[in-house]
Amino acid sequence: MQLELETPFMQAHIADGVGWMTFNNPDRRNAMKLEMNRGVVQILEHFDASDEVRVVVMSGAGDKAFVSGADISEFDTHRSTPDGRANFEQAWSAANQAFASLQKPLIAMIRGFCIGGGLATALQADLRISADDGQFGIPAARLGLGYQFAGIKKLVHIVGPTMAAEVMLTARKFNATEAVDIGLINRVVPVDDLVNEVTALAATIAANAPMTVRAAKASVLETFKDPAHQDADRINALVEACFQSDDYVEGRTAFMEKRTPQFNGK
Repeated sequence: MQLELETPFMQAHIADGVGWMTFNNPDRRNAMKLEMNRGVVQILEHFDASDEVRVVVMSGAGDKAFVSGADISEFDTHRSTPDGRANFEQAWSAANQAFASLQKPLIAMIRGFCIGGGLATALQADLRISADDGQFGIPAARLGLGYQFAGIKKLVHIVGPTMAAEVMLTARKFNATEAVDIGLINRVVPVDDLVNEVTALAATIAANAPMTVRAAKASVLETFKDPAHQDADRINALVEACFQSDDYVEGRTAFMEKRTPQFNGK
């Protein structure tokens, strides 16, 4: 099922329990236009509310880039006045909130450039799978930009403080092999195998018990918070809901009967 969107620079469809979201600006290496951030919100809210979607995959159109950052060609239009900058930041903030609010697993399928804001977008995913042509980096130090603490904190949580320092202080590009070695991405596959690998991974997750998957994702994300702000009660409630679910009965029954379980998320 194809979603009807307000912008041609984003595409989305649902197939076999997977919601596919594509950044569709290949002429500019999928640089993020203002309207694309609004499209992200529309897509992710739809996917999160849909019973048809159990896992989400995001990718960039074409073969040159996942996302290469913000579309600099729009800066004179959208970031040259205080009101314009405020609208721009509001759109980015809304997209970030949509990522943060997504309760379903999110996989980033990466080709080519994944730089700056593109890497920040990929870091929103729970899993990152890259083709062997992937290139990663945050060039803020070569541009004189200040980088927000929240972005640094997430990078540190994923790769550790020493490697986060190297990413930020050198501002260099890391190839896919280096990126997997430091834990920035989960795995590297040949270009020709990327779609099949990600499709199979998404299908594996989609076949699992949705409530258990949701609780596991929530638990992992809770560790990103400072201990004083972690909501253990919410996580415990999600875990208890799994034990009270029909899917728990189905999982046990299917195991005893030596068959594949059919989970319904209830």
